[in-house]
Amino acid sequence: MASQSAAVVAIDITHKITKAASTLPPGEIVKDGFFTLFESVGALEIMDPKMDSACEDPHDELGEVYDVRRELLPDEVLGIMDQLLCHETLFTCVYVEEILMPNPESIHDADFIKDPPSEYQRPPLSLVLRAYCEEDFVSNTYSRTLLDAVNHNDVLDCLQEAASLLESLKGSMPKDVLDALSARISLRQAFLRATIASEDTADHVGLYDAWTQANKALGVFNKSLTVPTTRVADSFSAKIQQKLASTMPPRPIVELSLDEATGHLTRLFQDSLAAINITDYSDPQSLLTSVAIFQSRKPQPLVYVRCLIQGLIFNDMVILGNKSMRQIMDDDFSMLTMSYSPLLDRSYDEIEVTHDPRFMIAQHMEKFRQKTAPIYFEILRVLCLNRCRVRRTLIHLVREWDYLHGEAEQLDQTLAQLTGEQPLTISLSGNPPAPTQSLPLSSWACLHKLRLMKWIIQLGFELDVYQNDELAAMYWYLNYLSKQRFQLLERTKSFVDVHARNPRNQRRADADRQIIASLAFLRFALLESAITWDLSDSLTCLYTVLLRLSLIKPPPRPYSTDELRYELRMRPFCTIGVPEMIPYQLFKDAVEQRDLSTEHLLESAAKSAASARKSLDSMSKLDKSMTFSGMSYEGWLEKTKGSLKSCIAISVGVATLQKMVKAAGPDGEVKAKVEVAEASKAYHEWWIVPKIIPA
Repeated sequence: MASQSAAVVAIDITHKITKAASTLPPGEIVKDGFFTLFESVGALEIMDPKMDSACEDPHDELGEVYDVRRELLPDEVLGIMDQLLCHETLFTCVYVEEILMPNPESIHDADFIKDPPSEYQRPPLSLVLRAYCEEDFVSNTYSRTLLDAVNHNDVLDCLQEAASLLESLKGSMPKDVLDALSARISLRQAFLRATIASEDTADHVGLYDAWTQANKALGVFNKSLTVPTTRVADSFSAKIQQKLASTMPPRPIVELSLDEATGHLTRLFQDSLAAINITDYSDPQSLLTSVAIFQSRKPQPLVYVRCLIQGLIFNDMVILGNKSMRQIMDDDFSMLTMSYSPLLDRSYDEIEVTHDPRFMIAQHMEKFRQKTAPIYFEILRVLCLNRCRVRRTLIHLVREWDYLHGEAEQLDQTLAQLTGEQPLTISLSGNPPAPTQSLPLSSWACLHKLRLMKWIIQLGFELDVYQNDELAAMYWYLNYLSKQRFQLLERTKSFVDVHARNPRNQRRADADRQIIASLAFLRFALLESAITWDLSDSLTCLYTVLLRLSLIKPPPRPYSTDELRYELRMRPFCTIGVPEMIPYQLFKDAVEQRDLSTEHLLESAAKSAASARKSLDSMSKLDKSMTFSGMSYEGWLEKTKGSLKSCIAISVGVATLQKMVKAAGPDGEVKAKVEVAEASKAYHEWWIVPKIIPA
């Protein structure tokens, strides 16, 4: 505890602190409003050798740790460059620290050799290293100004000077070393140009070319990694963290392996190039699906790529660089519920007579768009977050969609009167034909809301939120939501079918195209919902049987009950009006299915899995344009095949269990072991299929 400095006198206050703390009742929190987060972190740093200056040897000064003026060998320069690439704790680099402190106002001030003596001969390679240290990164925790005032062109000029210097050194050092240095400078140039191009998301061609060049430069860099380098460990020091203004506890130096670092960089470049394809707009449903699938990649795209996608989609109230918000929303209205509706007729905007129904329709629709746009486009933004945050944010977002759904129901009644809509007599789900209104806006809102609810449940499987004994219940609820969405899609398609049968001479050519596109999407959405319905039903039955046979046993929960746990799992949906929350007892009865035998449940699981397998096989053979997956078709196809493998695994598991049940003794005990894999190891992260092993 005592410091080695003679000027510091240590006093043991442990007894005083313990005595004072003993007067506080258990559970009481002592809070001082003037004790800031920064000070609390400072308190954590006490007696940490790399953060607490009083704990250091007074003769060991930071400035004496490393001499940035010393001449480096070419292989040492390469080593430091690669160390910069591999370090997460970049501020521990002495060269970076010397460049940033004090705050440089121009590119000429950004140098780790400041005020050199007149007789000082600067080593040429130190200029190359200086150029490489112009790292393009941002941190919000250390109160460092990262050359914000320096123009991009000045940095590019600095890199070009370094490249020219290397060109002039030909013949004075081995060619492979010179090429390796040039490859690193060229990579830095290409990377910086790509990030600059990414700021102008409207120039898709320039953006694509910049990232293509960056990928080429990365390929040259990777080939140069065979050149031997020498690590300069002293060029990084954890002691530099003493100078950083931090609101976080101290962290050790984090250095990745070179293979891991180049892997991250390769993914960053390739994903950035792939992300640009998102600007190839065909329809809003393809856009939504392509973003969702792209962001669900494993490993997930890095933060920069996710931010790049947000920038490509949203920029100054313009979508994808050249689309208005209204155009995207009207396309979505048309695809889902209003392909035949006059509510989207833009000629109504030109009506100025206030008592004209067309004027009132245009006004109501514009108000609805303005109210809907923030939460509609928020879906795309939320999908760009990390997976845990996606689920948390969707829980908040689905409540806003439920509120919108309620308002849309009232607006549908008003618009039906203004358009003079007459109910159509249609038959749904085998029920007798009955007069039914289309309710286009509320149906549109409900379809989106149900999809968000479905995603929340499915992300729960992906993130391993649920315990093994809860899987039957959660798959049942997913089955319930899928059934609701299927029925609503079926109802919506019935109205489109009626209008599609009208004589062509009563419709415009563009209306024909809209109806054809809507029918194509609704057929696909119905198939997708049916697959989710069947798969979730088969897994519900399978996990219910495993619980009955005690092959999956609930862990001891002395402070919990099944009903409390049900309330916890349903908390994201407790305020949702439609579909309303199911009372616990009804939910329990529906999941356990006590009125059905074990053999019947296994037979139902087998039939549902076979039905899903047949549908998935058909879906995987669809033309790319009919999958509405946009630029993420390959990812969509991979996930579809993963679901198909899950169906096969379910069928195998059910068949195995059926044999065991038949072979069970008089007591009905089935001797088997069940393994439930983590989502990351499943064929598809949303379908967790148990593995049944004979004991």
